[in-house]
Amino acid sequence: MPSLRRIAVGVATVVIVLVAAPYVIAPLYRFVDPVSTPMLWRWATGARVERVWLPLDHISPALPLAVIGAEDGSFCRNRGIDLVAMREALEQYDDTGRERGASTITQQTAKNLFFWQGRSIIRKVLEIPLAVWLYLVLPKRRVLEIYLNIAQWGPNGEFGAEAGARYAFGKSARNLNAQEAAELAAILPAPARRSARNPSPLVRRLAGVYERRAEDFPRLDACIRAP
Repeated sequence: MPSLRRIAVGVATVVIVLVAAPYVIAPLYRFVDPVSTPMLWRWATGARVERVWLPLDHISPALPLAVIGAEDGSFCRNRGIDLVAMREALEQYDDTGRERGASTITQQTAKNLFFWQGRSIIRKVLEIPLAVWLYLVLPKRRVLEIYLNIAQWGPNGEFGAEAGARYAFGKSARNLNAQEAAELAAILPAPARRSARNPSPLVRRLAGVYERRAEDFPRLDACIRAP
């Protein structure tokens, strides 16, 4: 019995450390350029990883605007999570039997930095309070800068906007135009299946929506513009 108690205490300690570690590490990302768990997994398995960190000021302004319009229109207003979008997603799931995405950019950043991929209730429960913590300890500009540099943007280990832009268009993310930025935003949910290099009708249609959204709501990215 004492040995079982020691094992239980040991397991509990490991779990607490694993849950607490992201909260300790996250504030360091104000100054340290992080990598994502998918990048670490690919390195561990010997798979290709291409990532060149590009500061937000060096990325074409069209890309952050397109990504916010596509992924999280309330990014500049929310506190890491969007309760309205989450409620609407649950209602749609109940009504139609199909889940609808409701993760903010901050939630996706938390997931990419610290958690595993795929759908998981456990991960979502862990992800939500961590997203609020990221909102508290990191400026909005830094959250988006991290997201743009760790998101996967290509099928062969292209991570970050710079690698994604070079793979899709043979140019730096500094030089993207509005259409190219919108096409990159359109592939973010599934870079292994969608392509900005050879865009499908779906990608072109979504890109058109995001490009028009950027034109109609040019201040969606007001919170991350350089002062």
